[in-house]
Amino acid sequence: MKLNCCRNLTCGLVLLIMTPTFAAEPVVIAKGDGNQSPKQPQAALAADGTVHVAYGVGDTVFYTRSDDGGQTFSPAGEAFRCPNLSLGMRRGPRIAVAGTVPVITVIGGPQGKGRDGDLQAWRLPSESGSWSGPGSVNDAPASAREGLHGMAAGPDGSAWCTWLDLRSGKTEIYAARSPDGGATWGPNQLVYRSPDGSVCECCHPSIAVDAAGKVSILFRNSLGGNRDMYLTTSADGLRFAPAKKVGSGTWKLNACPMDGGMLAVDGKGRIDTAWRREKSLFLTTGGTKETPLGPGEQPWIAATSAGPVVVWTGRREGDLWMLRPQDKQPSKLAEEARDPVVVSVTGKDQVVVCWEGRADGQRALLATVIDIK
Repeated sequence: MKLNCCRNLTCGLVLLIMTPTFAAEPVVIAKGDGNQSPKQPQAALAADGTVHVAYGVGDTVFYTRSDDGGQTFSPAGEAFRCPNLSLGMRRGPRIAVAGTVPVITVIGGPQGKGRDGDLQAWRLPSESGSWSGPGSVNDAPASAREGLHGMAAGPDGSAWCTWLDLRSGKTEIYAARSPDGGATWGPNQLVYRSPDGSVCECCHPSIAVDAAGKVSILFRNSLGGNRDMYLTTSADGLRFAPAKKVGSGTWKLNACPMDGGMLAVDGKGRIDTAWRREKSLFLTTGGTKETPLGPGEQPWIAATSAGPVVVWTGRREGDLWMLRPQDKQPSKLAEEARDPVVVSVTGKDQVVVCWEGRADGQRALLATVIDIK
């Protein structure tokens, strides 16, 4: 590996930064400017190792896939349109593969601008070759109008959504399950209601389902003026345990940081989380003990056989960083990056990282494969 010395201006210390081994140069998935700028990539891994990516351009959702573990991608094609698609600041499409069926969820509505917004699901059955939908996820009209949600697939071909819900007039965490890969959705479940009225109003919640079907949801709470991360789980998908604070510190903040963090579950059911407190990022692995990652924003995490891989940006748009299980210091992957995501590759010691960046002078979505051993 190539070693570079760089100075961390925040703490004044000289750090040894390692440049990771790229299995391939970054691939440009899409590019454009202005209202044609591609935004908010999301990636999902199927059991057969294919990598599926969704993103938004205006009110249109695009889809592409990779059959070689992220080395190359099919030409991106229009999947469907959603009026007033919520897009940007971690809003935007979510994608998962339920069994063998790719499912994309979005939030939008006829009026937009926070006046309405429903959580919709679209799916791509292999027998049809075209996207079908939308199926309605939230059962209280316009209750998903904040536009922030998460989605995951279960081992039984089910799909799960969690979102910020406003049906009561306060921001609460709700969830719903689809037993048939996004075709139909069951009754909405109240996951968490803050005793102070609302959870953090503009931080996206995240959801993961392990191999045993246990559901875990991570969200930013608002209690006593503190904006800390909380985690709740459900063994049966019906009753969620009391939410517990993640990490040992506290963030006193009379505002919403719009930074919800992310969780991942490994093959043994261990829950790992990555999230922000003030100007720093933290990692927990299977418990509440926190490990500092350094300054930054917008972290994302993937579980691998070697341990968690975390990616983030130094600012809302800034340098893209990654920490692998074997690294003692983070590696810089790119510049001028926003909202990265990472997924592990089945059967390989590799991850695929996607992000908003620049290519040929335009806004672009990029992806790269990186070795983790």
